[in-house]
Amino acid sequence: MNTTTDRYLTRRGVKNLKKQITKTDKELTKLENSLKTTEASKDSRFVIDNILSRIEQLKSEKREIKQVLANSKVLPRKRDRLYVALGSIVDLIDAKGRLMTLMIVDSIEANPSNGKISANSPLGESLIGKTIQETISLTIGSRKTELQLVAIR
Repeated sequence: MNTTTDRYLTRRGVKNLKKQITKTDKELTKLENSLKTTEASKDSRFVIDNILSRIEQLKSEKREIKQVLANSKVLPRKRDRLYVALGSIVDLIDAKGRLMTLMIVDSIEANPSNGKISANSPLGESLIGKTIQETISLTIGSRKTELQLVAIR
């Protein structure tokens, strides 16, 4: 995950990463306190090694999150509504007339179950640069799907 390329995150995405750092800090404090009490009671070396390992893992995760935040830019609130771009919210209709609302985000924020798809995903890549009323053809495995872009917000 160590990369220096710029990422574009939503305001909520930045907020969630900052919350994750706070949560990691709290867990680190608990583990460090636990380590002190474990050392004082002369518990087994195995327990101490596990605590030290978890502390190093958390510190590594925290460094990675900080690096992502340092190399991230917040998506502007107003997007160009003529073309789909990173940060756009789009409405799509499939062949059966079902409406899907999706937000195009950076891969670190992607969560398809919440309607956030990565701009690097097959659907995300096919949507970037499209305009309203365009049809998007997508092949998943051996199945071909067509979606109509009906709105860009």
